[in-house]
Amino acid sequence: MGTVHAKEGPAGLAGENLTESFGSYAKDASHELPEKKVTEIDLEGVKARVDTIHIDGLERTKDDIVEDCIRELFKAKDFQDVLLKAHKARVKLDELGCFKNISVFIDTSKGSKATSDGLEVTFNVKEHRRITGGVSTHVGNNEGALLVGMRAPNMFGRGERVQVEYSHGSKKSSNFNIAFIKPFRGKHRPILTASVFQSHSEWATSGYKQLERGLLFDLGFHSTSLLKHNLQWEGNIRDFSVLGRTTSFEVRKESGLSLKSSLKHILSVDLRDELIFPSSGSFFQLTSEVAGLGGDVGFLKNDLFVQGNYSLKEDIVLQGCLSAGFLTRLSNDLRVSMADAYFLGGPLTLRGFRQRGVGPHSDGDALGARGYWAAGAHLFTPLPFRPGRGGFGDLFRTHGFVNVGNVGDFRIAKDGNLLDTLKHNLRVSYGLGVALRLGNMARLEVNYCFPYIFDKGDQTQPGIQFGIGVQFL
Repeated sequence: MGTVHAKEGPAGLAGENLTESFGSYAKDASHELPEKKVTEIDLEGVKARVDTIHIDGLERTKDDIVEDCIRELFKAKDFQDVLLKAHKARVKLDELGCFKNISVFIDTSKGSKATSDGLEVTFNVKEHRRITGGVSTHVGNNEGALLVGMRAPNMFGRGERVQVEYSHGSKKSSNFNIAFIKPFRGKHRPILTASVFQSHSEWATSGYKQLERGLLFDLGFHSTSLLKHNLQWEGNIRDFSVLGRTTSFEVRKESGLSLKSSLKHILSVDLRDELIFPSSGSFFQLTSEVAGLGGDVGFLKNDLFVQGNYSLKEDIVLQGCLSAGFLTRLSNDLRVSMADAYFLGGPLTLRGFRQRGVGPHSDGDALGARGYWAAGAHLFTPLPFRPGRGGFGDLFRTHGFVNVGNVGDFRIAKDGNLLDTLKHNLRVSYGLGVALRLGNMARLEVNYCFPYIFDKGDQTQPGIQFGIGVQFL
């Protein structure tokens, strides 16, 4: 076997396209092309070890943090193991946030100390500039925003960075954030984030606006390769005020300042093959928050989101989603703000209803509740007759759905059970539409909705409904 040269593949990992030179063949009129022979090679059976690792392009980045990312490569025992460990090393280097481009090349080992099965692995990296910034667009929950940001990456050579961001949304929301981010060494890949923020939002469907100023500390780490944890402490001062003279009295009672101090744990597992239009895999996220460690707001809150995807046949995907949440007041001396309550309805949750259109209202203002659950079944298929197949047409999907859910305080009677309580005042809607992928950041849905079961106090929206976001029910 001659020299094996691995070129960088689409995912940035070399070794996925391996070619072996057997000489040249000159084509002319008197020769016919030989029949191609396909040879399958079991890479797991090809003995190999890594003799040398080169890192080209390091300037400010310290050696020790890079060595932690690539050390596992020396434990590879065959060629397949080399490819897998090289890919994992590249992912770890990318997570440092020090480099804007990383490529990997694998070649046979050369030199006096080379072994018979030895390989040389070279990582070509390009570091970020000391200060970067720009203007971009951001997609949130049915809202677009203009984002202006500046970042100072890899400040001290071990992945530390400071970033400043300001965003202004299409629904009169604005956010300002200054954060310091520090990755640490270790197999759990811990990352510490400390930030100061200010957030302003308006909710016309509930008749209030809110200004928040506070601090947030976040420690993210992986207990396994797939299980991610985020431990957070947040302390903020919230200014709750009404939008206008027509705001209901129930909302006006919430007006004023409040101080919230809370601990939060976010547990997530993402096994999906894609973020926007997954064809297989599942996603699980459980969020638990306890407030009342100081301040005048106190509650215990748990949120659950589960998504599963199953491919029926080529490009036809059945998706199921479940979302639920429950909030409990910790003490009568501590308040629970309307901003912490649950709301249901809108193109990202219960389609066929207006934003926050499900549940208790007062003079047209949504009041929210202390519990909710909602589920959805979706069928995604290609466009009829597959126009633009292999190109622009692959960004679209035909979308059929059924949504069901409920929101309320869910007080269980002595002679009742939890299932009867959850089924009381059930809401159901269904519809058909088209979904469009917006890069890898969001999707746009245009659906024709039919509210089927609803309460007389709900605000329905039959007909065409637009939705844009990342996480849909």
